[in-house]
Amino acid sequence: MARICVAAIQMRSGREPLANLADAEALIRDAAASGATYVQTPEMTNILERDRTVALQKISPEADDPFIARGRQLARELGITLHFGSLAILRPDGKIANRAIVLGPDGTLVARYDKIHMFDVDLANGESWRESATYTPGTSAVLTDIGGVRLGLAICYDIRFPHLFRAYGKAGVHVITAPAAFTRQTGQAHWHVLQRARAIENGCFLVTAAQGGTHEDGRETFGHSLIVSPWGQVIAEAEADAPGVVLADIDLDEVAVARGRIPSLLNERPFDLSSSAGEV
Repeated sequence: MARICVAAIQMRSGREPLANLADAEALIRDAAASGATYVQTPEMTNILERDRTVALQKISPEADDPFIARGRQLARELGITLHFGSLAILRPDGKIANRAIVLGPDGTLVARYDKIHMFDVDLANGESWRESATYTPGTSAVLTDIGGVRLGLAICYDIRFPHLFRAYGKAGVHVITAPAAFTRQTGQAHWHVLQRARAIENGCFLVTAAQGGTHEDGRETFGHSLIVSPWGQVIAEAEADAPGVVLADIDLDEVAVARGRIPSLLNERPFDLSSSAGEV
């Protein structure tokens, strides 16, 4: 199996999509110039805006989205697979999709994935989030092949639902992804352990590009974009929350090695759940 150079782009997206596009393009070019052939951006690359009414005025349907149009050009020019970790996309029904877009080196759209799990929580510091009030959840897990690499798609809060990643592991993925805009509070508590656990459980690489810092709409995100090996080792990480590029040259043979050492995907057994053992 081949080695490939992967990149996670860390951003601090604001309220203006075209400004975010310019920032993303500069970092994508940096990643490609450093040798990356797969480049991933974070969740909500195109806009971070709490006000749903304002967000609806600034986003576009998929067919008209400037990120996708420019991304096609960049993928062709740079010869890369470009994975927009997610974009806010206007749906035909007037609602919003939190949608990952994967573009091949020829600029064609090879995969799309709508975030399944909505972040509806009240945090201890008083933050309250209701993604389901703004976004329509997806209903399908999506995997795709990019140059012989099988890739499983997820977004941010999905990382807390191991059955989704287990489905990807059992489907034989080499790389799982969870581009994110993790809150600073939850990131400080759980970021690294969740990312490493999903990689370990499924014996595959994990690449997660993250938003980081204080954004124009007031939210704070954790940063620390990560690339994790199938053995759970952090092989590349953004030091904190500043925008930048995280790179790693990964050896896909490590997937088979890890799964051979701990064959949990093969050892898994069905079971019933009962409230008590009962009498024998």
